[in-house]
Amino acid sequence: MKIAPTVLKQRAHLLGEIRAFFQEKNVLEVETPVLGQSGVCDPHLQNLVTQINTSRYFLQTSPEYHMKRLLASGSGSIYQICKAFRDDEQGRYHNPEFTMVEWYRTGFNYLQLMDEVEQLIAGLIGIEGFHRLTYQDAFQKTVGIDPFSATEVELEKKAGQVSGQTSRNDLLDLILAEKVLPALKGAVFIYDYPADQAAMAKIRGDVAERFELIINGIELANGYSELIDPVEQKKRFNDENKQREAMGMEPMPIDQQFLKAMTEGIPDCAGVALGFDRLVMLACNKNTLADVMPFPVEIA
Repeated sequence: MKIAPTVLKQRAHLLGEIRAFFQEKNVLEVETPVLGQSGVCDPHLQNLVTQINTSRYFLQTSPEYHMKRLLASGSGSIYQICKAFRDDEQGRYHNPEFTMVEWYRTGFNYLQLMDEVEQLIAGLIGIEGFHRLTYQDAFQKTVGIDPFSATEVELEKKAGQVSGQTSRNDLLDLILAEKVLPALKGAVFIYDYPADQAAMAKIRGDVAERFELIINGIELANGYSELIDPVEQKKRFNDENKQREAMGMEPMPIDQQFLKAMTEGIPDCAGVALGFDRLVMLACNKNTLADVMPFPVEIA
């Protein structure tokens, strides 16, 4: 398997354009560790683990915790282009090692950040006519159910054949991935997710101030108005570890240095993570990540 020289050139071109975009906006490029002493508690993300001497370290699933520690130190708006790693993620749109563009804009909310994501992507790959749908509207328009009020029986029926113990959110995720996203054409922002799918987003009423950018059914970016309350963040970490234990998974050590930084104060901001390899795939009109990665895991 060889990557086409034109794809290598497109990767380099896009990296240069992204850096120029942020330089023009005075957003500072930073670097943070790939290895950390703590992993993520989110039961839907699995860290790759390594060892230094007798200590266990975790390869980052994203640079989020370290970048927010920089925000707490007074960095101002920052971005990073880096490698991230996730176990159990391999397939057409997944590789255990991948390139991520992540940035945080102080003084922004998630709606303002959506505007900036649109500006960046439109400039990079020439897509026009971005649309916006709330999470609720996306479900109602594509599969005809209200994700906030539908019963689990209704969700199971809509999801089709499922096996094992499946939570309400698992059913919603399944319907979203298998039925909602494939029905969306062009570039679509889905926003205002259910509050219990907030991840690290602020919650407003029964919705999380969170968005995803979907292009031709492919998730490209995930962002939100950032939670900055350390008490609420610690509660979410503990709740996620309880979920992990209920699912028969190992609870993860909570990143105390990150919580300390939150206590010292993270400014109001919005942040987003964008899959760079998927962006290259779209720009080059390819069908899989393996087509645009110099060394996918099969030949790494």
